Amino acid sequence: RTCDQLRCTACDFRVSLFNDYIWDQSCDYLFFRNNMPEFGKLRAKMIKKKGARAYACQCSWRSIDELTDLQTDQQLRWVCGKH
Repeated sequence: RTCDQLRCTACDFRVSLFNDYIWDQSCDYLFFRNNMPEFGKLRAKMIKKKGARAYACQCSWRSIDELTDLQTDQQLRWVCGKH
């Protein structure tokens, strides 16, 4: 189960998710800071991978290709915006 309204409490930005993509290893903080949330610009560092999902806000990003509990990742400050 996934929340489709994740929000980052660090940068106060909505977390975008992209099905069937992962992030290229060359991604860095400035890339997301300058390009979120424009898919056309983000696409430059996305790799197609069936069944995976790429998540990002302006300060953090993750590529997920198996069931993962994002709440256990201490570096992420993402919370579900649904109440």
